[in-house]
Amino acid sequence: MLFSSLLFLFCFLPITLLVYYICPRGKKNAFKNTAIFLASIIFYAWGEPMYIFLMLFTILHNYIFALLIDKYRQSKPSVSKTLIIISVILNLGCLGFFKYCNFFINNVNNIFGLGIDFLEIALPIGISFYTFQTMSYTIDVYRGATGVQKNPISFGAYVTFFPQLIAGPIVQYKTIAEQLDNRTNELQTFGDGVKTFTVGLAKKVLLANNIGALWTTVSTLPKSEMTVVTAWLGIIAFAFQIYFDFSGYSDMAIGLGRMFGFEFCINFNYPYISQTVTEFWRRWHISLGSWFREYLYIPLGGNRVKPWRHILNLFIVWFCTGFWHGAGWNFIIWGLYFGVLLIIEKQFLFKFLWSIPRVFRHIYSLLAVLIGWVFFAIEDISECGSYLATMFGFGGVPFADDRSVYLLYTNAVILVILILASMPTVPFIRQKLSPALQKAVPVITVIACIAIWFLSTASLVSGSYNPFLYFRF
Repeated sequence: MLFSSLLFLFCFLPITLLVYYICPRGKKNAFKNTAIFLASIIFYAWGEPMYIFLMLFTILHNYIFALLIDKYRQSKPSVSKTLIIISVILNLGCLGFFKYCNFFINNVNNIFGLGIDFLEIALPIGISFYTFQTMSYTIDVYRGATGVQKNPISFGAYVTFFPQLIAGPIVQYKTIAEQLDNRTNELQTFGDGVKTFTVGLAKKVLLANNIGALWTTVSTLPKSEMTVVTAWLGIIAFAFQIYFDFSGYSDMAIGLGRMFGFEFCINFNYPYISQTVTEFWRRWHISLGSWFREYLYIPLGGNRVKPWRHILNLFIVWFCTGFWHGAGWNFIIWGLYFGVLLIIEKQFLFKFLWSIPRVFRHIYSLLAVLIGWVFFAIEDISECGSYLATMFGFGGVPFADDRSVYLLYTNAVILVILILASMPTVPFIRQKLSPALQKAVPVITVIACIAIWFLSTASLVSGSYNPFLYFRF
């Protein structure tokens, strides 16, 4: 079930909210957490009826391991350490089997000339996200960074909470432990949630879906018909599509969380205004970056080690970051590409970058990110090379043709809108408003939200099935 679907918007969500608010709070929000857990199970089973058992198994074994780890953490540290190792292996084993098994089979076949058949298994939706959430929980219990959750339903509500179940943000248990048991539901928070959800809906339905059509057109063109301008238009379209698609989902998740009384951290902070690649990754998919930093980079030693070891740590983290996104060499290359850029920036490039005008730093950052998106968007490595060669005019590729001019002309308006929407344009305008106009902002916001819902509904009624890009990761 998609957030950007009529079934969710006008059936599932209203019914779930109604049941949730009718339920009494109970001790530690027991009844409301039960309502969330059951609704989330229905939400997930709607699209993945078979893999609901895998999710329930993940909930059960992490719940039990956390209880045991907490029990022996101080009295028998060696037992607790063994338990956390087993728990991590079990979590990564499930993720590895369902997500990477056929990738390894394919590579073994290619290396040794074997003919091992692929396993007929589908990738469970959201497994990368809920696996990292449950792992962070058991690790934090082992570290003593959070208390153990003794109510299995409340723990299940945390893992399965449908707003962020499928594609994040990755919510660490310790950040919402108090909210899970003691949150309150206020009208102001609910209203803010509706507003945030509406912004996300507009990003997905009105922006990402529309610019995605341009990338689809360009990516399916024969290479013989591609020009430099067409190639750049295509990857720019993909860059906007994946940003507004994924940040739109994150906004909708954060907004839905607020409707149910939860406060999640932001997952995107205008990444395309970055002046360095390092800054870009502080603004893009913030919850994933925080997870890798806290549970992999710092345990490896972070930057508190010898220079060669620091570089190795960065390579390991960015290899894992790329591999987490997908079972393909293009994702690994994508991760290592950014890892190399970050290492270069940290070693010597920062000093140069901050000595040049801001506009050139911004151009450098955008070019680096756009080149990276080529590896992300195109799974065939040879096709990645061919696309990059076309972007830079190698091999006698023409600069432009009638098609590229037509694509630029017909998409000029939405590209301008996307550029403005990817910058903090609205906050900037609000700061410049006079006091009199500031008072009108709430009314304008309500009108804008109504307009977005109307336009989004019209688009969904006439549009085709268009899932979120990050569902496949």
